[in-house]
Amino acid sequence: MSTRNISLLLAFAVALSGPAAWAQSSTAKTNDSAQKKTSGNKNKKKDPDAIGDRDVGKGLNWYSIEKEIAMGKQFAMEIERQAKLVDDPMISEYVNRVGQNLVRNSDCKVPVTIKVIDTDEPNAMALPGGFFFVNTGLITLAENESEVAGVMGHEIAHIAARHGTKQATRGNLINLATIPLIFMGGWTGYGIRQAVSVAIPLGFLSFSRAFEQEADLLGLQYMYKAGYDPNGFVDFFERLESLEKRKPGAISKVFRSHPPTGDRITTAQKNIAELLKEKPEYVITTSEFEEVKDRLLAMNNRRKVGGSADDPNRPRLKKAPGGSTEPVEGDASKKPKEDPDERPTLKRRN
Repeated sequence: MSTRNISLLLAFAVALSGPAAWAQSSTAKTNDSAQKKTSGNKNKKKDPDAIGDRDVGKGLNWYSIEKEIAMGKQFAMEIERQAKLVDDPMISEYVNRVGQNLVRNSDCKVPVTIKVIDTDEPNAMALPGGFFFVNTGLITLAENESEVAGVMGHEIAHIAARHGTKQATRGNLINLATIPLIFMGGWTGYGIRQAVSVAIPLGFLSFSRAFEQEADLLGLQYMYKAGYDPNGFVDFFERLESLEKRKPGAISKVFRSHPPTGDRITTAQKNIAELLKEKPEYVITTSEFEEVKDRLLAMNNRRKVGGSADDPNRPRLKKAPGGSTEPVEGDASKKPKEDPDERPTLKRRN
């Protein structure tokens, strides 16, 4: 082959390989850029200083924010119709104040409405769109405010990351036959009765293991940024683990659907040590927490001692002639009449 022909072949080969090589190089650069972007997002998610400057709610989701808020409001109204809410302003305002402080130090992009349910079960529940319920049992079981903040931070993380509608979207993709039930109002058929015996779709309450782990991580960051000791989260779950061992079944099915408590404690301790820089001081508790907890315990004691006004076994008194009181005939609480001057004087506490 002549030198001229060899030169032509080489030129032709270069001409053919040029676009392919350029395309391969361009694809590699694109992939590298995407990997760096993904890596950057993951790093941001682990950086508490980036809170508010990241979108943890990104991901596959068939629901708009507006639809999510509307559904959450619908579920919240159903809960409020069936559950017993605390109407004591001191308790409600305290829980809301702690929660809103965490919301301000979170990635939430929707307003959050927080209400308190009067029940002994130590739990909290977040609904899509920023609706959040805290059980009084959570406060009475906790030893300090940082423990309450740890659980509330976890639930606020579910709202910020839009886990409810993301989980529901995944369920829809797996079983497309459930779509008519969701979009045509068949909530009861699709849902389960949990927490306060309210029909709420399974996809909005039972989160995947990955979502629960993400909520634990984000919740630690939120309480840390709000100034709380992140170890309060660990302390509360150790207490919860101890309670479940002493009284099996004391924790609701919804709470038990979270990752095993022992694993959560280990992972949380690792995240605290590796991702959260130690501060010179943290908020452990406040006098308001102590006052609210004492108030709740007093309310519980009054219920146990006083019983219901409709209780047939409750002693009933009637006025006797002369103005003194005596037990109703046949009442098991019959006692001799006391001299009014010998009875103790009672003073109402503030």
